[in-house]
Amino acid sequence: MQAATRSRLTLACILVTILLDMIGVGIIVPVLPELLEDLTGGSVADAAVIGGYLIFAYAFMQFVFSPVLGNLSDRFGRRPVLLASLLGLTFDYLMMSIAPVVWYLFIGRIIAGIAGAALATATAYMADITPPHKRTHRFGLIGAAFGLGFIIGPVIGGELGEFGPRVPFYAAAGLAFANFLFGLLVLPESLPKASRRKFDIRRANPLGAVVALKAYPSVLWLLAVLFFFQLSAQALPTVFSYFTVEVFNFSSSAIGRTLGAFGLGFAISQAVIAGPLSRGIGEPAVAMIGLLAAVAAFAALGFSSDLYMLYLAIMVGAVSGLAPPAINGVLSRQVPDNSQGELQGAVNAASSLATIIGPLAATQIFSYYTTTPGSADYFPGAPFLAASVSVFAALVIFAVAAWRFELGRRPSVADHPHVPETPPPGQVRIAPIEEDADGNPSRN
Repeated sequence: MQAATRSRLTLACILVTILLDMIGVGIIVPVLPELLEDLTGGSVADAAVIGGYLIFAYAFMQFVFSPVLGNLSDRFGRRPVLLASLLGLTFDYLMMSIAPVVWYLFIGRIIAGIAGAALATATAYMADITPPHKRTHRFGLIGAAFGLGFIIGPVIGGELGEFGPRVPFYAAAGLAFANFLFGLLVLPESLPKASRRKFDIRRANPLGAVVALKAYPSVLWLLAVLFFFQLSAQALPTVFSYFTVEVFNFSSSAIGRTLGAFGLGFAISQAVIAGPLSRGIGEPAVAMIGLLAAVAAFAALGFSSDLYMLYLAIMVGAVSGLAPPAINGVLSRQVPDNSQGELQGAVNAASSLATIIGPLAATQIFSYYTTTPGSADYFPGAPFLAASVSVFAALVIFAVAAWRFELGRRPSVADHPHVPETPPPGQVRIAPIEEDADGNPSRN
């Protein structure tokens, strides 16, 4: 029973780490438009453009460093990479809280992008401690931690923003440092030394990660699905604040509460519904339901002119939370266990590439269609309509991949012919993860 308690504590530790990280991110979302307007003296449209460039800087660093940190975690373990990232995020929020000019914000976002690349490590950590057939459920818990962070963070940020646009940044810095202390004192290492592999700089870059995974064609297709899904998903955090200010004249508090409502529905979809539903109808079907919900939600959001339409779109969009854990569950079974860090590095790199392109595209589209209110071109919802098209592309790619690679079945040893039953000298084959009588993961 002691082992079962330790396993539950380990699971709780990584989920709390992710939750606190997302609360810190969510805190600053409602007040960023006001801070940018204060620093630049420009309009909402001008602030949206600068906000897009800030996200670009953050995403570019994630794109470059996700494979690096993923491979480093495969070599040195997950724990040190996670702890270093949390210290980096603490410094980022402090930089942004004292920013006298806009370029301070860019320095902070560059540091945060490097530190935030450790999300791949957190996901690989979860794969380490979870049996393959339960990974969709556990990845759903990661998504739920994200969703809860998106509930709590924007609500706190919106309320703190009433005292000034810089106050939430101080709170985010405090949370990040508290998260570091929590991990330092409580979070154990999940990857035994015997199961680690040699670091190879040729694989520790976005192109190298993709080349290393080319032996698994299904992975490349699924990475394309995640890319288009994440490309569309950038529209919500990037322009939602500006959109609701422009169309509904929302305050920072109203923005935070609305995003909190979305986060609640998103968390329920991932933590409560995704796992049981995937066991019932299969992961591919669950992923397609989530993708269809995203197509409909973005389209509805784009044409929202009344509050009831806005909240209806948010409710439908929450169902899209089913897609990421189901897709990640399929992905995690396509590669050996000792490549999970590399796989998640590639996943994070694909998401980061989408985050490089998506925010710039969304903010530029928003600025173009809101510069002249009352004109024939005025359409604040244009970025969400573009997002609907992007996620539809993800749906089509996933449907083709599911049919072509039979993604609904479990992979066998024959699916990984280059992974020998008896590893050559210098390589360690990871033992399969089993479960004890309480359903907790343990390695034989």
